[in-house]
Amino acid sequence: MTPTAGPAQVNHRVTYREVLSEPRFRLLFSTRAVAITADALRITTFSVLVFSATGSALLSAVAFGIGFIPQLFGSLLLGSLADRLPPRALITGGYALTCAAALLLALVRMPIAASLGVVALVALATPVFHGASSRLVAQWLEGDAYVLGRSLNNIAASGAQLFGLALGGAVVAVLGPHRALAVSAVLYLGCALAIRIRLPRLQPGEFGGTPGSAGGDGGAVRASLHGAGLLLRGRTVRRLMLAQWLPTAFVAGAEGLLVAYAGGRHFAPGWYAVLMGCLPVGMLVGDLLVGRLLLPPTRERLVVPLIALMGLPLVGFAAEPGVGVSSCLLLLSGLGFAYGLGLQRPFLDALPPNGQGQAFGLLGSGSMTLQGVGPACFGAVAAGIGTGGAIALAGGAAALTAGWILTWHRPPPRSPSRTAQRDQRTAPNSNACRSPAQ
Repeated sequence: MTPTAGPAQVNHRVTYREVLSEPRFRLLFSTRAVAITADALRITTFSVLVFSATGSALLSAVAFGIGFIPQLFGSLLLGSLADRLPPRALITGGYALTCAAALLLALVRMPIAASLGVVALVALATPVFHGASSRLVAQWLEGDAYVLGRSLNNIAASGAQLFGLALGGAVVAVLGPHRALAVSAVLYLGCALAIRIRLPRLQPGEFGGTPGSAGGDGGAVRASLHGAGLLLRGRTVRRLMLAQWLPTAFVAGAEGLLVAYAGGRHFAPGWYAVLMGCLPVGMLVGDLLVGRLLLPPTRERLVVPLIALMGLPLVGFAAEPGVGVSSCLLLLSGLGFAYGLGLQRPFLDALPPNGQGQAFGLLGSGSMTLQGVGPACFGAVAAGIGTGGAIALAGGAAALTAGWILTWHRPPPRSPSRTAQRDQRTAPNSNACRSPAQ
């Protein structure tokens, strides 16, 4: 369990360079960035493969989202394994499993239902691997270093998704969908080997697990359901999870309508891709600005305004603006995603020491699931009021979430004086990253 940081440590502005100087975090960070690139390549390629085989837009959409929704069930049923099994074996096994699934899709001609089943089964186990990785990051990075570690992961995710989407289109065009899936398998295999070779093998006391505790008839399932129940019954943890789930789900609902909005407004071919790229670009810039330039207490005070920034620009789509204004509104909305940095430390502090892996897995799987549900819900709304109105409604819902969070979020008070703030900025922070010997 990461020790509670003192006032000077909490208010010290850690740099990205300090965080990346931790070699074990750097390994997890780099392999995760490669894996996200492989995810984007695999998901888009699999969707193309299904569409070319069936000609069905519905099945193509199902293929695109089939890896998201099962994650919540996997977290509820298997999430406790993230705290009970050795993390190196779990993370290596996760990358190896996704590699095997991508190879299976690439090399074996299966019925579409069987292919979808393979992707869904892998998605069930995904929260376990991600939870184990997030638990290690929380153990190895302290205070604001942990928050900036999460920021780096967000930045890498945005950049890797954009690169993976571009790579997917190029690789499919040159090699075809089956060979493109094989390329994603090679990327996963590289991640698995890197973790297996370079991540140290931790003893049970170092990661909080108990050897063999996950075994038994239904033991892991019972423990996972019990742990998830404890987490969600805790008001603080539940509120902080919802605060990280709901705004992103609403904005994802708006994002899912951008293709239809561009088509309905008769934008030139290809402009829908520009609109879809504006959100991740804004997210990347927002994380860099908020993570690098602001002190930790300031980030926590800006949680509510940044959530409002996510939602309010989207309300402007009610006027059905053109390409230029739409792009600017989406960029502004993307900047607001940095609100999550202000919730990382309170969320970590609220977690039980022996359930962090499951909590991180549940946080990620719940977010992915709701981001899959959001487009479906607002797509149904768009059928009645139009795409511009539905996007505006999604933005209004995100802004209302900011009002709800305002009723209970208690950020730290402002510094009593500029002198005190200057002292906090210059306070030493030798323990921002744990050394391997600790």
